[in-house]
Amino acid sequence: MAKKSKKIDLNRRKFLLTATSLTGAVGVSAMGVPFVSSMLPSEKAKAAGAAVEFKVNAVNPGEIKTTEWRGQPVWILNRSEDMLKTLSKNDANLADPNLKVTSQQPSYCQNETRSIKSNVLVVVGICTHLGCSPSPKLAAKGDMGSEWKGGFFCPCHGSKFDLSGRVFKGSAAPTNLVVPPHKYVDNDTIIIGEDQEEKV
Repeated sequence: MAKKSKKIDLNRRKFLLTATSLTGAVGVSAMGVPFVSSMLPSEKAKAAGAAVEFKVNAVNPGEIKTTEWRGQPVWILNRSEDMLKTLSKNDANLADPNLKVTSQQPSYCQNETRSIKSNVLVVVGICTHLGCSPSPKLAAKGDMGSEWKGGFFCPCHGSKFDLSGRVFKGSAAPTNLVVPPHKYVDNDTIIIGEDQEEKV
């Protein structure tokens, strides 16, 4: 009888070992998820500067779309040929047509179109006066004044910007709209928040 009591049930032992191992694995996995998640950037960190990808081929000529970067609206305007032709006609009415305030755009966008590709404008949709959000008024309309060829109008204090985001003289806004750092990764895709490499 003593020998029978010492006999070990191997099947039961295997079952208990397997069950314990699985329970331990589930517990380690459950503990690991928050640990790994804590290493990912927080929503606050993303809002503070994570780059944003945008498909510019989704914007038709003459159309504007909005995305968000650093908690700010960013407009992507695909300017038509007619829109591009109006840009040089505005110079006499603009406060900074030659982009002397260089902090408002990266050096690779310091040109008449304020863009990498002449037709695609990428600009932060926040007025440089008190942070209101201007409205796109892309078509020329008489109620905006005879010099108006289309652009952006801030209803808060009447600031006007052309189709390159350059501010008109007499506006409350002191500077042009901000062009954020951005680059093309292919013909159809831009990354907002990363600089385009300068051509040497």
